[in-house]
Amino acid sequence: MKIQIKGGRLVDPGSGRDEVADLFINAGKIVAVGQAPMGWRAGKIIEAGGLIVCPGLIDLSARLREPGYEYMATLESEMSAAVAGGVTSLACPPDTDPPLDEPGLVEMLKHRARILNQARVYPLGALTQGLKGERLTEMAELADAGCVAFSQADASIYDTLGLLRAMQYAATFGFSVWLRPQDPYLARGGVAHDGEVATRLGLAGIPECAETVALSTILNLAQLTGVRLHLCRLSSAAGVERVRQAKATGMRISCDVSAHHMHLSEMDVGYFDSNCHLVPPLRSLADRDALRRGLADGTIDAICSDHTPVDEDAKQLPFAEAEAGATGLELLLPLTLKWMRETGVSLLAGIAKLTSAPAAILGVSGGHLGPGQPADLCIFDPDQSWRVDDQSLVSQGKNTPFRGLEMQGRVIITLVAGHCVYDARTTAKKPGGP
Repeated sequence: MKIQIKGGRLVDPGSGRDEVADLFINAGKIVAVGQAPMGWRAGKIIEAGGLIVCPGLIDLSARLREPGYEYMATLESEMSAAVAGGVTSLACPPDTDPPLDEPGLVEMLKHRARILNQARVYPLGALTQGLKGERLTEMAELADAGCVAFSQADASIYDTLGLLRAMQYAATFGFSVWLRPQDPYLARGGVAHDGEVATRLGLAGIPECAETVALSTILNLAQLTGVRLHLCRLSSAAGVERVRQAKATGMRISCDVSAHHMHLSEMDVGYFDSNCHLVPPLRSLADRDALRRGLADGTIDAICSDHTPVDEDAKQLPFAEAEAGATGLELLLPLTLKWMRETGVSLLAGIAKLTSAPAAILGVSGGHLGPGQPADLCIFDPDQSWRVDDQSLVSQGKNTPFRGLEMQGRVIITLVAGHCVYDARTTAKKPGGP
């Protein structure tokens, strides 16, 4: 179907375009921007006056909970949550049950996602078998099955020689390695930032050096092997500075931060709020501010939701025993807009952190509104307010530190390959579907 998106403000970080113009779509791709193609006759017109039209959001970390954790969420519920949040492509970590360490599991996940016909799913393969940090997986076979990179999720490789071998193997075949820097011994037993709040509440702490010690090891090995490295979920000021120094030497690395860590700190744990039990932990106000500055100056490349739906039973436990994680797919855009408003970052630069930058990290097409590009689009109202509660969240996981708060910025329409997969103006309760 030929679709014309009329009168929207096009924000395209890939080309630097930020202007009111029409967008023309045919056969799932963008065919023209601004001027209609010769003989154009639209089969459908989407009125976007007063709205922002940008590339579909690309999320670098969203747990879909399948296979193995369907009691927390299902692929159907989380894919619907993705498109309701304007996310058209997402990377899912390998910490499923069983982990994504066999080609058959990856193929099954991709097949299920294709049937749902909503957001595009890019699995991350397990770097080691069972995520145990011992024997390497068959990365080449996993890549053939559809894995775009290889990760340990939140698991560690205790054997440094094993990590070196993994990087060497990945570098040989041109695979990316994604690692979350945390020393397992320094972090052992910890559930919160090792600061004044953890001390006051009697919670076992995770010191900042757990991140920086691991970063030093990872960066040294990456420099030795030349592997393409992505660092997941930085959480500390010292960590940001280490990455800044490494980039200054010309190292081929990228990194991201979760949307939650851009706004929250250890102070938000309050009196044992288990919705603030996150991995990595929420750190000090100084760390939070350093993350925000690192995003603004380009040290941190992208923002992700780190979407981790958890059932109520697993959250309604004492803080140290509660399951870590927070839902985030539907909050990714409004939390990013909030950071932009508070720091003075332009709409073009801020949207880049959700579109063109993560597309480059994943190595996929997307994040650009030029002719020939996939018609994956997010159309949103930056001024519309909404309340975060069980009714407004599509995700099966309602676990969020922002529950009960007002958010500004709401997705109106999401298109994937030219198909309208979400329309807030016609969808009463359940978004998604072609």
